[in-house]
Amino acid sequence: MSQRTFSIIKPDAVKAGNAGAILAEISKAGFKLLAIKKIVLTKAQAEGFYYVHAERGFFGELTDFMSSGVIYPMVLEKDNAIADFRKLMGATDPSKADAGTLRKLFATSIGENAVHGSDAEDTAAFEIGYFFAGYELK
Repeated sequence: MSQRTFSIIKPDAVKAGNAGAILAEISKAGFKLLAIKKIVLTKAQAEGFYYVHAERGFFGELTDFMSSGVIYPMVLEKDNAIADFRKLMGATDPSKADAGTLRKLFATSIGENAVHGSDAEDTAAFEIGYFFAGYELK
């Protein structure tokens, strides 16, 4: 059954010039790109998106980072999209990520780990809605 998930190519990967290569890997893995934008988040927008981490020690660093440059939020679709994209991303720590995963290929640290991906259906629904209006998702 076809499923949607949400992803972001993060500022570190964009600055490094890896957005195109990441999109190519996503396509090669069988994901259909339903929507994509090029934006820069304000600090307040980053805080709203990552509100679930507000009480965690890394919240300020995370929201500073995510508002530090261009990002590419996107909606992806395929069968089992959420689990398959999590596998394609790899471990949060790129030194522990499996060979061939996006984070092994493109991330430099736990904090600057190239891509974000939804972890569950309810999270994906919130994240998609945060960045995309329904009419943008044909």
